Amino acid sequence: MSRLTRWWRRQSLRTRLTVIAATAIAVSVFVAFQVASELMDRKLRDTAEEQLRADSHVLATNAERAGLARVELPPYPGSGRLVRVILPDGSTRTPAGQPTLPPVSEHAGRVVRGASTDLLESTDWDEGYRVYTLRAGDGAVQVADLADDSPINQFGFGMLLIGLLCVVGGALVGRTVARAGLAPIDRLAAAAARVAHTRVLDADIPDEGGGEIRRLIQSINEMLAALRDSRQAQRLLAEDAAHELKTPLTSLRLNIELLVRLDRRGTLDSALPAESRTRLLNDLGAQVAELSTLAAELTEVARGDVSDESTELLDLADVVVAATTRARSRMPDIAVTLDVTSVWVSGRPAALQRAVLNLIDNAGKWSPADQPVQVRLRAEGASAVIEVDDAGPGITEVDVPRVFDRFYRADSARGLPGSGLGLSIVQRVVDAHGGRAAVGRSARGGALLRVDLPAAAR
Repeated sequence: MSRLTRWWRRQSLRTRLTVIAATAIAVSVFVAFQVASELMDRKLRDTAEEQLRADSHVLATNAERAGLARVELPPYPGSGRLVRVILPDGSTRTPAGQPTLPPVSEHAGRVVRGASTDLLESTDWDEGYRVYTLRAGDGAVQVADLADDSPINQFGFGMLLIGLLCVVGGALVGRTVARAGLAPIDRLAAAAARVAHTRVLDADIPDEGGGEIRRLIQSINEMLAALRDSRQAQRLLAEDAAHELKTPLTSLRLNIELLVRLDRRGTLDSALPAESRTRLLNDLGAQVAELSTLAAELTEVARGDVSDESTELLDLADVVVAATTRARSRMPDIAVTLDVTSVWVSGRPAALQRAVLNLIDNAGKWSPADQPVQVRLRAEGASAVIEVDDAGPGITEVDVPRVFDRFYRADSARGLPGSGLGLSIVQRVVDAHGGRAAVGRSARGGALLRVDLPAAAR
């Protein structure tokens, strides 16, 4: 069985379809032969039995008129039905030259004695006979014929020849149909091979065929469209990254060139007082930090949903507290207040901590020095809700739809440090956890960023 299975798996789809078609036709012919043989045998048997009854009634009528002992029995012509008259004493009369019939059975004897009127029985004596016994006068008459299976055998031989022809024809038709039906698959494979060889994703595969073939072609076209979108997204990411890197790199290069030029002239100390030099060095440090943050965020965005971190059941309060601790160290001049309750979720702790940290960083850019960033965590129905708000100017209605877009920065944020990637990373992490991120206005007039994540049982 395993060898047959291996052979079957090695065959092409055309061969499989051909074998299936030939097998289906063979099974159909066999079933049709069995049904037709049974129907034909039953019809022939019914016809023969009706004829036996008719001949028996004719013989019984003649026997009652002339008497059982005197009724005329013509000589046997050499073929045809056999007759026999059974007298009241149990003796029998048969035509001259007729082959010997089987002995009178016990059941036929009951008909002779008047216990029943007629009887149809089969016997296996020498050759199979069908014998019909009919009560006549004080005895009975019998008409018998030889059970002839030759019509059934001839019919079976004819059906066998027809079946073989049908199987051969079915195999040829199956091969032809398979070749015609799989032609779209061949063209689809050739088109896919062209795409793989040329790396050109813009040419859609022609939509032809029907049913499963059409759905397959549509699925591959959708896959190519997704690959085109992915390639376009990669190109846009590279272009946007180059654009975002240009400003801090230009500023960093100009400041460094200024320091190098003044140092070469030997006028560094005179041209740049200590206060200006300190401010310039601070600017250089801020620009390097901005470049480091941008590089980290670009790496995070480029990774997409690919992460080696496994999902686990965790208390989101621990994640929020850890993110707040990191935010406080990064923004020592901004106060961050916490109001958290224990809520369990299923997620990736590092990714969630990065998302919360980005929310707090974003709020810290806008929050006045004398107003804290408020971070809240609570359970709300079947969700864990994180809210981060500030007392800044808030987000305008024009900017709300694009807050979570990559590299998007409001006009009012152009002069602030940042890459425009922080909130897009938040959106991606929230989407990966089956949650939802939204923007609103806080009670203090600033921005309110809210994240809803599915809660889990502890």
